[in-house]
Amino acid sequence: MKEELIARVVQVLRINMSWMTWNLFLAFIPLALSVLLFRFRRGSSLLWWLGFLVFYAFLPNAPYLLTDVIHLIDDIRTIQSVWMITLVLIPLYLLVIIGGFEAYVISLINWGYYLHRIGKSQWIWRVELITHFLCAIGVYWGRFLRFNSWDLITQPDALLTKGIEEILGKQPLVIIAITFVVLAGLYWIMKRVTLGLRRPDSRIGINSERANSNTPNI
Repeated sequence: MKEELIARVVQVLRINMSWMTWNLFLAFIPLALSVLLFRFRRGSSLLWWLGFLVFYAFLPNAPYLLTDVIHLIDDIRTIQSVWMITLVLIPLYLLVIIGGFEAYVISLINWGYYLHRIGKSQWIWRVELITHFLCAIGVYWGRFLRFNSWDLITQPDALLTKGIEEILGKQPLVIIAITFVVLAGLYWIMKRVTLGLRRPDSRIGINSERANSNTPNI
């Protein structure tokens, strides 16, 4: 019985590691781009703007990992062992989901750093809210319509027609609105946790934000 349970857990982990690795890879693409675009370069070339578009095309992949919790429910039904679920399955899912969302948080922190560097600090919170909204749409497209980031290139017509048509319905709008609230709330929390873990001398503006909410915490 124990051997059968262990074999089942190993089988589930093998299946999960495949899509988890792929989804994390997609989530870290915008993180890598944010470092390159917003930390080391300025938006003065066609190549920068191309990278910027790719950044936003792949950014929803990071918060998308939050929706992978639905696989956890299926795996719990499959394994049916409290100890295996508590000690193996849940920690694995938490690691992947938090890792993906942290990539989202750091990507936006880097975006805010860039805006601060070019003297546009007052736009940071607006850009964050717009990004949450766009990513909420992207998450909906990915989870329910099964679109991918590269569909912007491979099938832009289907993405614009079917994608826009679908999100105009009442139910999709409710889902997108809930996703937006979840993203905004979790981002607000995780941003402060992330900045709080940094060295005090590296958090530019963290104290001054109390006096000016437009100053980024970087």
